[in-house]
Amino acid sequence: MKRILTGIQPSGSITLGNYIGAIKQMVNMQNDYETYIFIADMHAITVPQDPKELPNNIKNLLAIYLASGIDYKKNTIFLQSDNIYHANISWMLECLTPYGELSRMTQFKDKSKKNANFSAGLLTYPILMASDILIYDVDYVPTGQDQKQHVELTRDIAIRINKKYNEDVFKVPEPLITKGGAKIMDLQDPTKKMSKSSENQKGVIYLLDTEDTIRKKIGSAVTDSVGKVKYDIENQPGISNLITIYSVLTNKSIEEVEKEFENSNYGIFKKSVADVVVEELSKIQEKYNELVNSNKLEEILKNGKEKTTEIAKNKYEKLKSIIGLHI
Repeated sequence: MKRILTGIQPSGSITLGNYIGAIKQMVNMQNDYETYIFIADMHAITVPQDPKELPNNIKNLLAIYLASGIDYKKNTIFLQSDNIYHANISWMLECLTPYGELSRMTQFKDKSKKNANFSAGLLTYPILMASDILIYDVDYVPTGQDQKQHVELTRDIAIRINKKYNEDVFKVPEPLITKGGAKIMDLQDPTKKMSKSSENQKGVIYLLDTEDTIRKKIGSAVTDSVGKVKYDIENQPGISNLITIYSVLTNKSIEEVEKEFENSNYGIFKKSVADVVVEELSKIQEKYNELVNSNKLEEILKNGKEKTTEIAKNKYEKLKSIIGLHI
């Protein structure tokens, strides 16, 4: 069975867009791959985090993923900072990576322009990401187009080190471009992706929103004056977004949704969309509430730490040896 690895940052609340676009895909992939999932808490601190809130965010994130269908028995789940070898290997990779490669990374250029007083971690975190990946000899890294550049950097690092030391230190991973996950847009501005950092919270549905809040947000979603439930992103982006949500959560095709509501007004359609979202999220919330205050989370992370630390230690010792860090 092929091996994949994916990391999730414990920053902010999980949105319906995150759930449809990423989590549901992870649930499907866990049956086809040997999957490693880590909570990327060290990546999260490249920007300021509240030290009192971060532990809660970690716990809440893990509980939501499990409640959403991630099976801890099918996946190796661990906390990034629990494994000391990620940072140790990252340092060695930093010393073998030219500054120019990092400074050309698109996300670094974008974020550093917005904040001139950025941390050194913002520059080097793609190497920590490479470390996360290369430790486990994964075959694939699930990624969207916006993160593909990081996987390409990881491949470059692996190829360079293998060639430099004439040894297969690292498996060279392939990006697994996620195609099946639908992109969910902001309810108030359907030209933008739904984001947990959105300034207008009315356009974002969070997985832990109450039923009343969900219904209000969907009821006030921006539509148009056409008056037909038709999938047309260019002319009817708001309705098209709601159709996508309904389609994914009911496992119906776009064409089936259009036919089902061909004689319905927007009010009726919005109520139906709200019904399926509430039904889906209420099941997640019920499981979440059972998990978040249990000892199961600590047990899962403890098991993940034990398994991944042994793997990472072996990779660390191998890399350390070929570089010459031994007597």
